Amino acid sequence: MISMPRSAAAPTLSAPASLSTLTPAPAPVPVPVPTLPPPRSVRPSSPVPRVADSDRRRTSASVVLRSVLEHGPVARSTIARVTGLSPASVTDYCARFARLGLIREAEPPRQAKGAGRPHVPLDLDDSRFVVGGVHVAVPYTTVALLDLRGRVVVERRLKHGSTDPASVLARAADGLVALLEGAPGRRALGVGFAAGGWVDRESGTVVHHPLLGWREVPVREMLGARTGLALHVDGHARALVNAEQLFGRARGSRSVLHLFVGNMVDAAFATNDEVHHGPRSQAGAIAHLPLPGGTEPCDCGRVGCLLAELSERTLCRRARAAGVIDGVNPMRVLDAAAGGDAVAVRLLVERARMVGRAAEFLLDVLNPETVVVTEIGIIGRQDCLAALREVVGPERSAAVVPSGFPDSVLATAGGAVALDVLYRDPLGAAAAGGAAAAHLGRG
Repeated sequence: MISMPRSAAAPTLSAPASLSTLTPAPAPVPVPVPTLPPPRSVRPSSPVPRVADSDRRRTSASVVLRSVLEHGPVARSTIARVTGLSPASVTDYCARFARLGLIREAEPPRQAKGAGRPHVPLDLDDSRFVVGGVHVAVPYTTVALLDLRGRVVVERRLKHGSTDPASVLARAADGLVALLEGAPGRRALGVGFAAGGWVDRESGTVVHHPLLGWREVPVREMLGARTGLALHVDGHARALVNAEQLFGRARGSRSVLHLFVGNMVDAAFATNDEVHHGPRSQAGAIAHLPLPGGTEPCDCGRVGCLLAELSERTLCRRARAAGVIDGVNPMRVLDAAAGGDAVAVRLLVERARMVGRAAEFLLDVLNPETVVVTEIGIIGRQDCLAALREVVGPERSAAVVPSGFPDSVLATAGGAVALDVLYRDPLGAAAAGGAAAAHLGRG
């Protein structure tokens, strides 16, 4: 089952090439007047936009909108100071965002009489737009709408009648459309899809989800066709890294490890605001790493794999064998522990210690500044968090924190895929989302 500012540095500009010294010819000739390069460029502008120019504009737009997210309500002059962009550039981007409806002017602070014209601060306009979120877990699908601050506006859980991909995705699309119809006045900029297992972001495909039995499922094609909205796909551990850096506990961290422990066991790692995906987005596949001291047989034929030891299926099987629960819902184990069941407490704390051993190994390999762990016991109980931190050791325990989305982690995972796209390329994503929404409205 289941920060912030990622302050990007302003684009670095190369110094203009020095002007060559002109030596007069013996005979009088007109001396050309050297011209300085255009502002913020090292060469005369070309009628054809260059890739570097496009990337620079996208990065500048991103840092401006993220600054409003982090600091808002905030003055334009403050945005210019914290981003390093020129006041003119900040004003231009803010005007574009305002026209798109992404930001608005907030009430200016009161000033003493005669103190001059007050700066009018800017803030996100979180009243107009939403993104859709779809997360497919083993027992059910979560569909949700999130606002521009990553807050869940509404969510629904759709229990699987069948895990056939066409059936699951059709129900998800219908559920999402129903949520949008129930939110008049809100326009969707896009939809994010997240799931465990091997998910290829570039092709929009679930390559392999062993517990669902999915292989090479073209989610972007199937789900996007049914919603008519821009559809973005990623693995849930990577999606949650982005959410933690934008809205959660990893705001400002230069490197973040996210460890997801549910029915699936996955990890994701980000440095300098970039999540590592690897070839075909296979990075973070840790399910079959061996856990020292593990005894659970795994479907892969080995013993002690992280997935076999830490899966919620294993937790529930052990809880049933101990007479704690009689079903397959891990939240019932958490409820039993909250009610004082000593066996349930022991099972959860032991699991937290095993998660700690996995986190300790990944800390040794990657040495991140922040580790975020998504696991029901660690999210919900201080004794489980303490057990995890005890295993990783006192020197690094403060770096390990539970998920910043304890009540909505799966909904957040789905929506965060689309929100990450928006905050990386706000002008492009808003334009694409608006066109798709207009097309959907005509359909």
